[in-house]
Amino acid sequence: MVKDTSLFGIFRKENDQPHQLGPMQRLDVPMRHYTDADVVDVVVVGVGSAGGVLVQRLAKAGWRVVGLEAGPFWDTERDWVSDEAGSHNLYWNDLRITGGKDPLALGANNSGKGVGGGSVHWAGFTPRFHPSDFRVYREDGIGADWPISYEDVKPYYELLEREIPVAGPAYYPWGDPHGYIYGPHPLGQVGAVLVNGCTTLGIRSVAGGPVAILSGSHGDRPHCIYRGFCIQGCKVGAKQSTLISHVPDAVAHGAEIRANAMAARINLGNDGRVTGVTYFDHAGQERCQRAKLVIISGYAIETPRLLLNSATTGYPQGLANSSGTVGRYLMAQAGNVILGRFDEPVRMYKAPPAHALTEEFYETDRRRDFARGFSIQTVGPLPIAFAKQMMVAKGAWGWGLREVMMDYNHWSALGLLGEILPWADNRVTLATETDQFGLPVAHAHFDLHDNDHKLIEFGKNTVMEVMRAAGAQEIVQEPRYAHLIGGARMGNDPATSVVDGWGRTHDIPNLFICDGSIFPTQGAANPGLTIQALAARTADYLITLGAEAAAFRPGHTVMPPLRTELSPAQTTGRGVPRLTSRTPNVHIGLGGLAPGGKA
Repeated sequence: MVKDTSLFGIFRKENDQPHQLGPMQRLDVPMRHYTDADVVDVVVVGVGSAGGVLVQRLAKAGWRVVGLEAGPFWDTERDWVSDEAGSHNLYWNDLRITGGKDPLALGANNSGKGVGGGSVHWAGFTPRFHPSDFRVYREDGIGADWPISYEDVKPYYELLEREIPVAGPAYYPWGDPHGYIYGPHPLGQVGAVLVNGCTTLGIRSVAGGPVAILSGSHGDRPHCIYRGFCIQGCKVGAKQSTLISHVPDAVAHGAEIRANAMAARINLGNDGRVTGVTYFDHAGQERCQRAKLVIISGYAIETPRLLLNSATTGYPQGLANSSGTVGRYLMAQAGNVILGRFDEPVRMYKAPPAHALTEEFYETDRRRDFARGFSIQTVGPLPIAFAKQMMVAKGAWGWGLREVMMDYNHWSALGLLGEILPWADNRVTLATETDQFGLPVAHAHFDLHDNDHKLIEFGKNTVMEVMRAAGAQEIVQEPRYAHLIGGARMGNDPATSVVDGWGRTHDIPNLFICDGSIFPTQGAANPGLTIQALAARTADYLITLGAEAAAFRPGHTVMPPLRTELSPAQTTGRGVPRLTSRTPNVHIGLGGLAPGGKA
């Protein structure tokens, strides 16, 4: 008999391997399966950032849960590769149509397909929204106000920062100043470019996070090894996605994750309530999962598309669309990449792309001729992405592009993350083209408006100043977008919004939406943390309502408790104490905390 002396046990045959979610994390719990005849408590359409949190919370509370996911249930050891070109299947690559004066590019930068959704290939920046983001119209007279406040979401920010968990500085000075319970990452050279440039100009910055990447081992997930493949799917398991942070706990508590299941329409009963979801299974067969309650978590393109494709008698413009708002107020963030060349090697790949930033320009400044603001963040394009950027920024091609590529290690990249306002004419509609299932695909129309143009121009030039102050000899830039938001906005008025502050659709009491599509505005912060925090908040609300969750009584208000007992195991009660006091004389720079003085 062969003695088992290897670190993770004797090698097994491929068909004997458990489902791997990382080198140490395995999903070896048998998954529950429901039949077409079963009426489950809830179907969650889309098991991404929001859906992964929802199925975990609801299953742990004892609900009968099915999560429908259009893409695969990833086995990270079999399905993922440490290769930039080999990671294209992580994105939503199905047909979509774009248009408008400033059309969006859809796919790699803003949508995922597979369990974990876009969180599988996000860079992992996890800043919170600012309090002002929830009251933009009241403060600036533009955009829209949220029906909830920062204070409503704050406990869930703190909770998800533990569950992810988020690594970051001990003190974060912007918005609602706060600290992080897990230590920051070491500063990479791209981060040093940002911090040095900002410090020279007297601009505050932070380094080492906040980012959803482990700076130390956590449970069955190892720490980051700084190889730079964050947005290609982290085979190490150090970067969070709901695939590894929440879905395993959901399965352990009885949830069924039904992969390769493309939702076709939400079914409506004669009583005005939804009855379930019709979908195409992995074999292309049309099936229906019946449910007492349905939550759509398909994100900013697929959520409006599904509602529009579910049009029926009583809702000819699309399900839950009596307001005509479904698909409208689609937003992206300005995501220009500014690249600078340095004499000394930078080696952008030798750190997480997301590890240093400044939000010093985040809020509206009355001295400027536009409203709202932007962040500046590190980005770390790998060679293929870098080549595309240089083709756009320098017009490099042929031998000229080859020369630039040989110089890759001397370039650094910083990203503008600017707030583009919600406009009704930026919207998702249905195209005449259909997908492989015969379903009309989404058409995304996008135009920039005057405020957007002014913000982008000022922000782009500011990032160039930072790059110049850091010592770059040549500076170029690629215009682009990042992070889709909107299309099914929340609000108090059913005539101008799709859902209320808990994600319940105004029109249909047992149909909820919970993902980035419900955001009325988007700020200049990455949306991933807020999406996951709102999902936990909605789950607490539904669990508190219990059997009444599928009903709605006007005037009946429920404020749920924060259910920390529903967090995945080993994620609460850990980390160092938070720095919560406001400390106006503390500035953050390359040296970390520095009382008084400039950064």
